[in-house]
Amino acid sequence: MANSICTKKRKKIKSSRSKRFKKNSPLLIMCLPAVVAIFLFNYLPMIGIVIAFKKFKPAKGIWGSPFIGFDNFKFFFTSQDAWRITRNTVGLNFLFILGCLIISVAFAIMLNEITKRAFVKFYQTVFFFPYFLSWVVVGFMLFSFLNSNLGMLNNFLGIFGIDPINWYNKPSYWPGILTFSFLWKNVGYYSVIYYAGIMGINHEYYEAAAIDGANRFQMIRKITLPLLSPVITVMVLLQIGKIFYADFGMFFFLPRNIGTLYATTDVIDTYVYRALRVSGDIGMASAVGFYQSIVGFLLVVIANWMVRKFNEDNALF
Repeated sequence: MANSICTKKRKKIKSSRSKRFKKNSPLLIMCLPAVVAIFLFNYLPMIGIVIAFKKFKPAKGIWGSPFIGFDNFKFFFTSQDAWRITRNTVGLNFLFILGCLIISVAFAIMLNEITKRAFVKFYQTVFFFPYFLSWVVVGFMLFSFLNSNLGMLNNFLGIFGIDPINWYNKPSYWPGILTFSFLWKNVGYYSVIYYAGIMGINHEYYEAAAIDGANRFQMIRKITLPLLSPVITVMVLLQIGKIFYADFGMFFFLPRNIGTLYATTDVIDTYVYRALRVSGDIGMASAVGFYQSIVGFLLVVIANWMVRKFNEDNALF
């Protein structure tokens, strides 16, 4: 009797799955090209990770090159610069994430408070425009601004009797300069995302709060920020996943690859570039890339775990 009931349940579940599959089959077929593309361009190249454990020789190819274990990783971890470039990479990216989060959310809320649509479009365009400039262009703009002899900033300081500062010879100034440059270029982009999230909030919440006598600050604190928190969480998690990656264009063109600034501007990507330019060792570059990917993955998992502890609904997985 029991076996008969179990058999009926299995048949029922199987029939239900079959019906659900047939019902969703058009959607599954539509997803198939994207799934194939992701597999071909995102997962299949992962086989190349094996280069990190080999002494790669172009004549012998990936599989013919000798296996050398973790020797490629020793180049990075035994170098005297390992701590400095790791500190710069993580520390500067942390400043970027924190500064960008605070200013972008504040700017998005400010846009939401503007009632004239023409002003909203104007401010969005003005702040979004720097995002389209390449770091090469931004690097030259920064140089014309900070040049010790003809730079606009030193000329401005001269009006107040302050001696010119050689900005390209002072490493201590550059964490601030790089953070300001990153925010100037990216705040407009991120604020548009947060502004879109705010626009998706049901206005009935605000109307109900207004009836209860809430002021604008209370509405922002009790309605806007809590309902925007899922978008903020996802954006921060995505940025944390790249905290071990540095924007090569930014860190190469803004400090102009000047050796005296390496103490605060040298990051993993620029370090690998210089090492490759000198030695041409592809295995070493792959090892550092593998190290960056593993640490980035772990950081996302840890950050997601912390988010899940506070609010399970905001976690990515």
